[in-house]
Amino acid sequence: MAEARSGGAPTVLRVVLGKRLQDLREKAGLSYEQAAGALDVTHATVRRMEKAEVGLKIPYVEKLLATYGVTDKEEIDGFLKLAREANRPGWWHNYRDVLPEWFSAYVSLESEANLIRGYQPHYVPGLLQTEEYAHAVLRAGMPHAAREEIDRAVALRLERQSLLTRPDAPMLWVVMDETVFRRPIGGPRVMREQIAHLAEATTRPNVRLQIIPFAAGPHPSMCGPFHIFRFPIPELPDIAYAENLVGAVYFDQRDDVSQYLEALDRMCAQAAPAQTTEALLGGFRKEI
Repeated sequence: MAEARSGGAPTVLRVVLGKRLQDLREKAGLSYEQAAGALDVTHATVRRMEKAEVGLKIPYVEKLLATYGVTDKEEIDGFLKLAREANRPGWWHNYRDVLPEWFSAYVSLESEANLIRGYQPHYVPGLLQTEEYAHAVLRAGMPHAAREEIDRAVALRLERQSLLTRPDAPMLWVVMDETVFRRPIGGPRVMREQIAHLAEATTRPNVRLQIIPFAAGPHPSMCGPFHIFRFPIPELPDIAYAENLVGAVYFDQRDDVSQYLEALDRMCAQAAPAQTTEALLGGFRKEI
């Protein structure tokens, strides 16, 4: 069984812990009500634990393991270690002043994924932005924020980028619309530097970029950007993420995620091949 990274993303670890506890409950043949009775809580609380909507207290985990008939000390210790790590704040907790709660889950998923795929029609994805480009994007999205708040948000974005250079870096595969390069963000110099940064990124073995030119016509995701996360942990399904002005929606049901995967596969087929991306970027840069 694959292991969640030690000290990894708390939200992701709660999902893993919840699913493992659900498996134990079902194997023991117990209902939500019976599990809840052992803890003296409501059955809704047990459901929320298994769905990772709340943290799991260590005494609760110990009681549930006993209720489910788990007696092996090594297995119990493994569960308790996972529970403690799941309750530990992630590194991004230091940025909670500029990190909306709904986006902290995204950073958690991003940190634990081994494959990140996405479509971006408006601007360069955060993991590939230069500092000045990030400033310009965030300023546009947070017009009333103080300079210090923007600086903090940029610092968070830049720290997130470190995952692309760690030893177990995920594969990042992004499809961008040509609009990304036609909309001036931060001025000509910032755009040229951003495009040069993307060209450098295409040389990394774990980064694949594709561009959908205007000439390709309409495609399956004219409605907006989204991302899909895949994990090396059996308990975690693929998760799709779609963002709006005031929050985000996370999809983990197979039918929902399959629609996003199909749309993205079709867009990859419509987009220019990845091996042509560097040349396309060079052309855009010359036109600025």
